[in-house]
Amino acid sequence: MKEKWLTALGPWAEVKPRITTALESGFDCVIVDQENVARVRELGGIKVASFGAQREAEDVTIIGKSGEGDGTVPLPPDLNSSLDLALAKNTSGPIAGMVVIANKNYEQFAVEMGKHVDYLIVIGTDWKVIPLENMIAGLQGTDVRIIAGVKSAAEAELALSTLEHGADGVMLDSADLSEIKRVEKAAEIAERAHLDLEAATVTAVKAVGMGDRVCVDTASMMSPGEGMLVGSQAKGFFLVHSESEDSPYVAARPFRVNAGAVHAYIKVGDKTRYLSELKSGDEVSIVSKDGETRSAIVGRSKIEKRPMILIEAEAGGTARLSTLLQNAETIKLVAPGGKPISVAELKEGDQVLVHLEESARHFGMSIEESIIEK
Repeated sequence: MKEKWLTALGPWAEVKPRITTALESGFDCVIVDQENVARVRELGGIKVASFGAQREAEDVTIIGKSGEGDGTVPLPPDLNSSLDLALAKNTSGPIAGMVVIANKNYEQFAVEMGKHVDYLIVIGTDWKVIPLENMIAGLQGTDVRIIAGVKSAAEAELALSTLEHGADGVMLDSADLSEIKRVEKAAEIAERAHLDLEAATVTAVKAVGMGDRVCVDTASMMSPGEGMLVGSQAKGFFLVHSESEDSPYVAARPFRVNAGAVHAYIKVGDKTRYLSELKSGDEVSIVSKDGETRSAIVGRSKIEKRPMILIEAEAGGTARLSTLLQNAETIKLVAPGGKPISVAELKEGDQVLVHLEESARHFGMSIEESIIEK
């Protein structure tokens, strides 16, 4: 998940509207003066950061202000003798190191700082992608989360997409409430992954009797063409369409995917879950007909006995996939091109969208292993 931070330094009356907007926009952390920490907590649940070497009531202590991090104190020839680095090494609890990237030396200093803190806040005096690329590369393999200081959603979009991974988050310094909303949108887009979907040919459609099926209701609205990836084998998943279309029998419920039998896998990010495991508050992945994914939160998961239908398909010349779905007109897969197709109308020879995986799964994790699933 990409983190969204907001700088809100100054008198409480001035920063309160920005903090309220950040809370409403799902920001993860707000940076305030020490005297405003308790006030933020009264507004809502959000992580609070503040500057200082001594931990007070904040969740994250930021090091670098009025020191080498912001250029107030010159960098020493030997970066390891830096006062800010010494503070980072000796301050307990979650720490963020702030470094203003004035030149190449500060870029190197930021990499050293990143080895000793939980968060590295990097601010460009002349915002450019190249220094951020270098720091992301220099800190690969460490646990630090890199937060890029930005002044607009356009800068945030660049920072979050730098290299393949991008920064772990952005810190917005802007009094424009609309810009806070735009940064939220930029982070949401940056979090979206892309999965390859391909056409599979249906080889069997067979009613198989009663079973326990799982209906996943989310806290997000889905559009036509969106659904969830579900299947009986971890090597492949069918795109099961959301109930985002009206039917003669029931009104649209765009927050819902009638996903399949309790045993089935559902793809969630890079992992899989059993449908039967899902519960309120869990995260699931919504996938579009184009393979674009986004996260959603489960509002509730309903398991009920329903008549089931077996769908079998072949993809990639050799991959044989299957899944069990509720046998009802409102349950749909997705044809190439994005058109939903009801399981009540599905027949041998029809094509539907699927996602194939090369690796086996062990406790939901992808592994290189020989495994046969029938």
